Amino acid sequence: MTSRPSAPEVPDRPDDLADAPAVDAFVTARPQLFGIAYRMLGSVAEAEDVLQEAWIRWQGTDRTRVENPAAFLTTIVTHLAINATTSAYARRETYVGQWLPEPVDTTADPALGAERAEALETAVLVLLERLTPVERAVYVLREAFAYPYRSVAEILDLSEANTRQLARRSRERLGTRDAVTVDPAEHRRLLAEFVAAARDGDLGRFEQFLAEGVVARTDGGDRVHAARVELVGPARVASFFDKIWHKYWSGAEVRIVEANGLPALLLQDGSSAALVALDVGRDGIRRVFAQVNPDKLERFAETV
Repeated sequence: MTSRPSAPEVPDRPDDLADAPAVDAFVTARPQLFGIAYRMLGSVAEAEDVLQEAWIRWQGTDRTRVENPAAFLTTIVTHLAINATTSAYARRETYVGQWLPEPVDTTADPALGAERAEALETAVLVLLERLTPVERAVYVLREAFAYPYRSVAEILDLSEANTRQLARRSRERLGTRDAVTVDPAEHRRLLAEFVAAARDGDLGRFEQFLAEGVVARTDGGDRVHAARVELVGPARVASFFDKIWHKYWSGAEVRIVEANGLPALLLQDGSSAALVALDVGRDGIRRVFAQVNPDKLERFAETV
């Protein structure tokens, strides 16, 4: 993994720090600040970088003039995240293969999923890549954190009318999704069906659970072998995972974990790992995501 430059530590607790009120304010807001940055960037490391910069700016702020620290910090983080997202989008244009967000263990960090689940599931984070950074910020603040349009407009320094227009455009670009979220128990059942079919050497029977237009995406990040294009259709998706299972995963330890607020399949074999997540609708499994990039699984694997 590429080494990262050192930066002042963002405090999780106000222990032994001189300016306790300032630290308390930051620590209190930190879960939501991280939630905004992560949903904007789809990367834990990049979200933490945003919080580092926000903490530095907070330290240098004349806080006697700040009436609402949480609102002030939210504004700082949102603007930093917009800038970081612009850079991230540019880097992803040269990303090798299919990009997927870095998964997070929401049992280890329950505050991340404490707000609305919007823009936390892998499927939604992938769809958010269709939006401009400002559209993404509007969507995250409005849909994930239920900010009123007026507050979103103030944070982004936009008119309320423009904010509403951006929110509408964002929803249109994301397309339609089921209004009713599929129960996590159904995700667990389908993941168990996947494992059972794979172990029996008959992933073909798993096709019955796949929606007609199912799409599979794998992210190896040019670090490990992965399909570099999306796979479409039940037969092709089932055949691909049948081959992958027998070639790479047959001896792996398999367990169901919680990633991005939903059950997912974690496979570990020595130093290698994979995380398989499903996007489930009323017509079956619509998307299968396989994260195998070791750089993006390092933090997740540490928590399970």
